[in-house]
Amino acid sequence: MSDVPGVRFNHVSKAYGDRQRVIDDVSFEVARGSFVVLLGPSGCGKTTLLKMVNRLVDPTSGDVEVDGAGIATRDATALRRSIGYVIQQIGLFPHMSVAQNVAVVPSLMRWPPAQIEARVSEMLELVRLPAREFGARYPAALSGGQQQRVGIARALAADQQILLMDEPFGALDAIERARLQAELHGVQGRLHKTVLFVTHDVDEALRLADEIVVMREGRVVQHGRPIAILAKPADGFVAELVNANDVVRRFSVMKVRDAALEQDSGPASPAAVRFDDDLRSVLSVMLASGTLRLPVIGDDGRPLGTLTLASMLAAARAAGS
Repeated sequence: MSDVPGVRFNHVSKAYGDRQRVIDDVSFEVARGSFVVLLGPSGCGKTTLLKMVNRLVDPTSGDVEVDGAGIATRDATALRRSIGYVIQQIGLFPHMSVAQNVAVVPSLMRWPPAQIEARVSEMLELVRLPAREFGARYPAALSGGQQQRVGIARALAADQQILLMDEPFGALDAIERARLQAELHGVQGRLHKTVLFVTHDVDEALRLADEIVVMREGRVVQHGRPIAILAKPADGFVAELVNANDVVRRFSVMKVRDAALEQDSGPASPAAVRFDDDLRSVLSVMLASGTLRLPVIGDDGRPLGTLTLASMLAAARAAGS
């Protein structure tokens, strides 16, 4: 992975007229291939900051770099075509089929027809909407979750390295939202795009992010890995926002590999967990099995040791020390 960040904000500020700054001297980097979430309450500047990356909003001062180069002098249309963009409203063209919607940017970039057709098919397969079944349908015939999947496929179709996502799942019900979060997590695991994702949902941020940028009143309050945000909040605002005292929430961003395993042969449940399972899921297995200890196996099924609730709690406490 290149040392040049995918996106860099350099002392960026934005003010409208004489009003208070919407963005106030923000600086941070988004590493290539990482998934970074902008988290904070409504009105904190998350969306404004996101829109600076594709020049839907230009900063009043400071500058934004994409792939190591400033964007202030770049043609805005060309820049936007080089960056994927997914919003809550989805924005599919109702008069176009699913396949035509996904093909929009490659078509504007004058890709050969055969290449466009192959890419559309590939992207629809990636989001589990096979072209042979869904390609000819129109947006009105799709559920909200399916439309959002098409939006993601369209944003990825031109193989842009950077993907901007502004509350993309905010209008969906809890079940569909969870499904699409899992879908996006799987897509990112395969494609390793540079993603900047806006949300005010703490659980969504914790589930998806490699790093979280917490914002308040136009400023960055804290920037770090999810476990660092939970275990060592920068101030009372961050602690309250993420409910830092919730151990179960901390378990959601920790893995079995973060806890010490016992090597004894004491009694354990026949239910087994894997080294990369999150501790919140493990706790659910423990409660369902009526046990405080579970065997841990590797991907090859080989036993690695025994995980106990005591070791999980110890790992959670250590993360906060």
